[in-house]
Amino acid sequence: MNWLDRLPLGPLVFGALLLGLAPFAPEPHLWEKLKMLAAGELGRPIDIFDLLLHGTLPVLLLVRLLRLAAARR
Repeated sequence: MNWLDRLPLGPLVFGALLLGLAPFAPEPHLWEKLKMLAAGELGRPIDIFDLLLHGTLPVLLLVRLLRLAAARR
């Protein structure tokens, strides 16, 4: 996972916020797709793609921050 440690944190935060919250109105796609997943309604391929598209950078940011915290201990 060295490639993840080499990712610059600034652009990763920016991308995670931008894709994680887009579109900003009426509600972010990521939040909408997570609610659909929790309700068991995430079945259409476009919805699964949307979840992956909007959720990948926030997940990468979370993993990067966890690895950074673990390395500092």
